[in-house]
Amino acid sequence: MRQDADKRIANNIDEATIVAKKEGLHMKMKMAITGKGGVGKTTFTAIISRIYAEEGYKVLAVDADPDPNLALALGFPEKLIDEIVPISEMKKLVAERTSSTPGSFGKMFKINPKVDDIPERYCKEYNGVRLLTMGTVDTGGTGCICPENVLLKKLTSHLMLQNKDIVIMDMEAGIEHLGRGTAQGVDVFIVVVEPGIRSIQTYKHVKRLAGDLGIGKVFVVANKIKNADDEKYILENIDEGACLGFIHYKDTVGSSDRVNQSPYDSNKETVEEVKNIKQKLEMGVF
Repeated sequence: MRQDADKRIANNIDEATIVAKKEGLHMKMKMAITGKGGVGKTTFTAIISRIYAEEGYKVLAVDADPDPNLALALGFPEKLIDEIVPISEMKKLVAERTSSTPGSFGKMFKINPKVDDIPERYCKEYNGVRLLTMGTVDTGGTGCICPENVLLKKLTSHLMLQNKDIVIMDMEAGIEHLGRGTAQGVDVFIVVVEPGIRSIQTYKHVKRLAGDLGIGKVFVVANKIKNADDEKYILENIDEGACLGFIHYKDTVGSSDRVNQSPYDSNKETVEEVKNIKQKLEMGVF
C-alpha cells in the first residue's frame, strides 16, 4: 500500500514538472548541503544537481567546501578540472573588485564589491551543471577581514539572495559562517548524516544554529545505510519528520572516484533513491 502511494505521488510530481516546463515556468531553489567530513555530502550534491539538470532546469552547483572536489563528483573531465581556479585564488579579480593591492595587509578596500557577473563569467559547465568553485582563505586560525574573504561573502550572499537559478551549495559542516541575511535566503538546509553519533551531533548543531537565525527548514538525508537497524538509529536520533530518505551503501558509489566516474553514472539504484528524496524535498519546501 505504501509503495503504491509513493508511486502515485511520484507520478503526480513528474506530471507537474512536465506541465511546468511546457508553460515556461522556472523553479527557483536555494539549497545548502552540509554535514561532517566523509558522510557523502558531495556525492549527494553531485547526484541531485545532475538530476535537476537532466530535468532541464538551470543548475548552479557551488563548491564552498575548503577541500573542493565537487567537480570530480559531477563527472567533469580532468582537463576541465585542471582549468578550474577557485575564486579566492583569483588575485587579479579580488584586487579589481575590492580595489585592493595583492599581498597588502591592513590597507583600505571596498567592502561591497561587484559580484553579480562572477557566476556567468567564471563557472565551468559539464553535463548541464554549471559549477562555481569558491575556494577558501587561509587565516591561520585568527579570522580574516581581508579582500578575499569579503569577496567570497558578498558572492555567497548574491547567490542565495539574488540568483534566479537552482543553486545547490556544497559547504563545510555548520552554517555559522553564512551570516543571518545570507542564511535567510536559503530555502532549505540539508544535513547529510550516516549512522553514528558524530554526524547526528552535526545535524543537531546545524538545527540549533538555524533556529537562532529563524530558519525552520532543516532536513536530513541519511547516507551509507546498510540495514534496517541503521534506518532505525537515524530515525530515533533526529526530529520527527526531518528525514527526507535513505541512501543505501553501494560499493560502486564509494569507489566511483577511483575510476574518475560521477556517482550519478555509477549506480542507478542510488540515483533513484536521490530522486525520491528530491520529490519529498519539493513537497516539504513548496
